[in-house]
Amino acid sequence: MKYTTEKQKGSVSFSFTVPTDEWEKEIDAAYIKNKGKYNLPGFRKGHVPRKTIEKTYGPTVFFDDAFNTCASKAYATALTENADVYPVDEPKVDIGSFGKDALTFTIQVTVKPEVTLGQYKGLTVSATEYKASEKDADAEIERSRQAKSRLVDVTDRAAQDGDTVTIDYSGSVDGVKFNGGTAEKQELVLGSKSFIPGFEEQVAGMKIGESKDLPVKFPDDYHAEDLKGKDAVFAVTLHAIKFREVPELNDRFVQDTTKFETVADYRADVMKRLAENAARRTDNEKKNRMIDAIVQNASVEIPDCMVESELDYMLQDFEYRLSYMYGGMKLDDYFKYTGSSREEFKKDRKAEAEKAVKTRLVVEAVIKAENIQPTEDELNAKITEIAASAGKTAEEYRKTLSDHQMSHIKSDVTVEKALDELATATTFEMKAEGKEKEKAAPKKSAAKKETSTQSKPAGEKKAPAKKSTAKKD
Repeated sequence: MKYTTEKQKGSVSFSFTVPTDEWEKEIDAAYIKNKGKYNLPGFRKGHVPRKTIEKTYGPTVFFDDAFNTCASKAYATALTENADVYPVDEPKVDIGSFGKDALTFTIQVTVKPEVTLGQYKGLTVSATEYKASEKDADAEIERSRQAKSRLVDVTDRAAQDGDTVTIDYSGSVDGVKFNGGTAEKQELVLGSKSFIPGFEEQVAGMKIGESKDLPVKFPDDYHAEDLKGKDAVFAVTLHAIKFREVPELNDRFVQDTTKFETVADYRADVMKRLAENAARRTDNEKKNRMIDAIVQNASVEIPDCMVESELDYMLQDFEYRLSYMYGGMKLDDYFKYTGSSREEFKKDRKAEAEKAVKTRLVVEAVIKAENIQPTEDELNAKITEIAASAGKTAEEYRKTLSDHQMSHIKSDVTVEKALDELATATTFEMKAEGKEKEKAAPKKSAAKKETSTQSKPAGEKKAPAKKSTAKKD
């Protein structure tokens, strides 16, 4: 078998010529593979001669199977012998001629596009510097206290702002009840503003067992057309009142809920963790802004198939996370609830997918241009880090890795190394939140990056909850 290679813009074509004797061997191999399927009178099953089968079912009966095998081998050989060809789509096959002398066919495939790099060293990039504050520590500690709080029944007073009440309600307009305006044993946090204006304020002051008519007015921009701006009355009965008891911040609380002995030690640890998070966030932003600048300076024509593949990945990842976060919610159900579709999802994220593909291609081009390769020590350090998070030694973890997984780890380490090296050659103009820009000398960050050349889906919408008409839109 012989072939010629023709490189075109965005694709490569391999034109193959298969001599008659080679093609005959492929046909015979297809016959041997499939002869057990044929059962003709006068022959045992699996022993019908090839010529008899071809005479009965047509001379091309084994053509498709033979050609698929032949084309697959030919394509694999061509890719092996042309290591610089990187297919990014399924190949297209075109049969040229099939005669006495030879079989000819062409395989054309879309390939990874060439990237024209612009300036990627010596850049000046603006970024925000994040710092942890005492206010941040207060908020973190308060979240911890709230997480350890509990709801306590109230029986000796009326409901007040901040309480969680259990109520029945039934709404009507001009004496006629409307759909979605009735509920039983509904929990409501007073002051949460989750119901229409004026509702929660009137529940405050009610006592357990009390019933009351609450006059309210639906907002002019309410989601239900038939209720916009309408005056309504809700008949409400209050069944229970609970308040959230939050533990006091003292040494006893710290000792019961953390590994520390005093509030001071606990607070110092919170500040340390927040400072580390802020440093990582700053480092990530610096690298992201740097990558954006490098990508903007580069040019590349991205094949539609690569964008479509990225969109498929984003949709698949979104479906997985949707199922994980919302108890197995199906993607089609999500689109039904939100009035959207797969097509709209892809349309909305097409620009994001294009950016993700371009970023990946540009970073790969920089790595190639700079010949960046991780050392064995760097790979071992990464494996040790991953192994530790899995509770294994590096040796134990390495034994579980497939070649594909090892290749993925190597790719991640290479990207991290490339970004670190590029960061040392970049001047960052740092701006603290709310402050003027301050020039910072290039500094290599040791913090773990979160930037990846793999795309990540955009932040998804919240899963829809069932709405009551009484609730605020």
